[in-house]
Amino acid sequence: MAEYRFSTIWRIHAPLPAVWDAIFHADAWPSWWKSAKQVAEIESGDAHGVGTLHRYTWKGALPYRLSFNMRVTRIEPFRVLEGKASGAVEGKGIWHFSNHEACTVVRYDWHIHTTIWWMNWLAPLACRLFRWNHDEVMRQGARGLAQRLGVNVEMDGRTFPPQ
Repeated sequence: MAEYRFSTIWRIHAPLPAVWDAIFHADAWPSWWKSAKQVAEIESGDAHGVGTLHRYTWKGALPYRLSFNMRVTRIEPFRVLEGKASGAVEGKGIWHFSNHEACTVVRYDWHIHTTIWWMNWLAPLACRLFRWNHDEVMRQGARGLAQRLGVNVEMDGRTFPPQ
């Protein structure tokens, strides 16, 4: 299996509660995140959301869709949101939230391995392309969040303004 470690940092010119709310409510992502094609809740979690299971379908710039399940494993309101992925990808995703100056800083760490045969077969040649595709998905998220919150979002030295 091919293993990937991605880290993305968004600097969002909005208050932490607004940013937390947008990211915490994953079922609304398709309304503002172009690459999130579908998010469906499969199982409810506890009163705080721990244990909730969602099914995600993503479409980046490359000509394929990727679907997998994600179970919420940890919630520290306004600080950490963590989940465990299974299916086409397996591993862990962690959202970290903090304040810095007038911005909310969000770091997403995604440590996964792929389980789809053709992705594993192509990994030695296509790993850079898969990384670029992941980065494009995250850029789409930054653009969408800027639009949703009506603020600038910075990522990789770029600024995405609300439109």
